Amino acid sequence: MIKATRTLLRRSTYSGALFGYGAVLLSLPLLSLALVPAMAWRSAPEGLRAAAVLLVWAVLIGLVGLARTTRRVLVLSARRLLAVSLPDAAAVRASASRADRWRTPLWLLLHVTIGWTGALASGVLLVAGLTLPGGWLDAELGLSLFGRTVRVTGGWQSWAVAPVCLLLAAAVCAVVAKALRWSAPRLLGPSAAERLALAAERERRLAERNRLAHELHDSIGHTLTTTTIQAAVAGEVLSADPVAARAALRSIEESARAALEDLDYVLGVLREREAETAPVRTLADLPGLLDRLRHAGAVVEPDLSGDLAHVQGTLSRAAYRILQEGLTNAMRHGAGGPIEVRVAAGAEVLELGVVNATGAAVREAGAEALEPGVDVLGPGVTDPSGPDGPEPRVAAPVRRPGAFPTSGHGLPGLAERVRLLHGEIEAGPDGPRRWRLAVRLPVRLPA
Repeated sequence: MIKATRTLLRRSTYSGALFGYGAVLLSLPLLSLALVPAMAWRSAPEGLRAAAVLLVWAVLIGLVGLARTTRRVLVLSARRLLAVSLPDAAAVRASASRADRWRTPLWLLLHVTIGWTGALASGVLLVAGLTLPGGWLDAELGLSLFGRTVRVTGGWQSWAVAPVCLLLAAAVCAVVAKALRWSAPRLLGPSAAERLALAAERERRLAERNRLAHELHDSIGHTLTTTTIQAAVAGEVLSADPVAARAALRSIEESARAALEDLDYVLGVLREREAETAPVRTLADLPGLLDRLRHAGAVVEPDLSGDLAHVQGTLSRAAYRILQEGLTNAMRHGAGGPIEVRVAAGAEVLELGVVNATGAAVREAGAEALEPGVDVLGPGVTDPSGPDGPEPRVAAPVRRPGAFPTSGHGLPGLAERVRLLHGEIEAGPDGPRRWRLAVRLPVRLPA
């Protein structure tokens, strides 16, 4: 009882009924057209003429339901007035098959039927509830059931029956709204085939956004890591070695410009506008990547073998991003020291590797490297001074930036990228003092 009362007091009940009764007004012009053949066929029996009117009316309503804009208008109206969750009509129409087109005309016929039935019933009850009290307008109510007739003409009976009529009118509105809410997702919503198409489209968009997230993580993360270290190097050597400081600043500028290109492309895709051509980074750009690391003060020891130009397309771009992420992790989480980079391009397999020293090995190597006459300007940046050069000076090692925050997405992202290329990945300690990343990618994907 309480639930029924709440239903009658909800605004959504009457907005849903309004949606149903709106079909009455919109179908009246079609009804006037359906009357034309019946008026021309005056010699036919009355029942046959009425059936002809209903048939022509239904056909006209069905034809309106086949129009492309009809479904979109109905979906938008049902969202607003029925408060039902329906997907975008344009996306559904794009994935709809010919067998699903009958669903909109069927919904429209059901909508008009429910709307007319509800409007007539609630209208009669509403008029009776307003005119019965006191016999206004000489109103009376008669009800015949199983051969018995009950007639209300005035007096206290009319005052008692009037509220019942009003409640029944409200109940009819609730029934109309509930019937439309039940049928809207089944006829206006996507079919099984359309749901599969929508799920595939959502999966495609999610995959594209995940790919863009990987691109941002690899490109922007690498740039911020190297520029942070380069800025620290430039700050330390600014007064002692302006040339090295300017070189570090130029490298920061180049890295930031490349990152801005990547960022502009990704933001353009996320805003769903016509994006420019995606920045392409391949193994051909690997020397520039290694140079930026050297400008940041890293000692890079590349071992490149095979014909890198033979690696093309997606594989070359993925290989560049894998090496970029591996080098970024070495700069972030390694304690300095040399970074070994291995690329071996074979006929069947492309092998990638990044090895960096961890804390203990770097501290020992650093202690041996601090010899008299050598100015340590940064990790891997030295300025030997001969007997004819300026006065030897020994400077403190450049302070590395504090620990970089980690997102936890680097290695999982690499593993996902390698999996999509049907490759193999190994990442972990290589002995007590080194960290090793090794990736094997097939040059030709399996059939």
